[in-house]
Amino acid sequence: MEQDLEVDRVTKRYGPHTAVDALSLAVAHGSFFSILGPSGCGKTTLLRIVAGFSHRTRAMSDRRSLDARRRAEPATGEHGVPAPGAVPADVRWRERRLRPRAPRRGECGDRQPRRRHARTRVGLPGAQHKRVDQLSGGQKQRVAIARSLVLEPTLLLLDEPLGALDLKLREHMKIELKQLQADFGTTFVYITHDQSEALVLSDRVAVMNAGRFEQVGTPQELYYQPRTPFVAGFVGANNRFAGSAVRSDGGIVELLTADGLAVRARASGSIAAGDPVEAFMRPEVIDLARDASELPSTAQRFSGRVQSLLFDGANSAVLVREETTRAEIRIALPQTGRFADLGVDERVTFGVDPQRAVCFRAGNHGG
Repeated sequence: MEQDLEVDRVTKRYGPHTAVDALSLAVAHGSFFSILGPSGCGKTTLLRIVAGFSHRTRAMSDRRSLDARRRAEPATGEHGVPAPGAVPADVRWRERRLRPRAPRRGECGDRQPRRRHARTRVGLPGAQHKRVDQLSGGQKQRVAIARSLVLEPTLLLLDEPLGALDLKLREHMKIELKQLQADFGTTFVYITHDQSEALVLSDRVAVMNAGRFEQVGTPQELYYQPRTPFVAGFVGANNRFAGSAVRSDGGIVELLTADGLAVRARASGSIAAGDPVEAFMRPEVIDLARDASELPSTAQRFSGRVQSLLFDGANSAVLVREETTRAEIRIALPQTGRFADLGVDERVTFGVDPQRAVCFRAGNHGG
């Protein structure tokens, strides 16, 4: 598959701190690629290296390959790639009006429909008639995205572009960004700490932690098949159980937590009895019932009392305190209506198929 960007074993250090640790990256032409990770993990540093605004600490056959046959946004970086969060020079926030630049000599004169289309898609029709000081920070960010796309770059680097927007507009822009990327055919490399943005927008995601990639894959692979405890804990909501492996049989590990809760889960990698382990169980894979007979026969069963109800519409959840160990378990509240009258302190049963939970040897953070 044709690659619009390749980076090979790039390292960046600031004194004793390694911000980017021998990272390699390949981004396919026309794809939406996100780098997801917590603040301080090295995401922006890596993007600045790609853009040419920061130099790697040591060169290890570092290469950036942009298809010369395609158009790239000029002038901002030495490699013809726009800077993270930056816009072309002619839209710096001065006293000028928000109009795209005039076409370069020899260019087709068909940009005006694309300009209108981009402004409309980002929710700012008529913005060309406004001064910059008449727009909010979020509106300026949306204009920057629209103007960058109209210039038809091969590769667009975006560093937390939705951070300045309110929640409702951010949710709207997630969908619009994905559609814009598809409409313009531009390859996006997108930096975010928001897992929802990464999962919704991306064709592929690299989960970054402490300067390294823990896992690179599709959103579905990261969510359903995490390879390390960090990915399992960072991508999506999870109940986490730490303890020691009591036994491992047929790919299923039984672990015992410090407070005595026995949990069974699918083993990821080699795990032996006595190993320190961590198990992760997503709230939506846990079956909630008022009677144990309602649970699937394959489920490991527990019982407890409702500690609290967390209403969030379709994403509502219930916190249940397991009755013997007092461990608190988060369970996605079924939307069937059967539990609409569920109350605090009500006794319930719950269970999960061990194949739908995952167990790692503690300290197995991959790379």
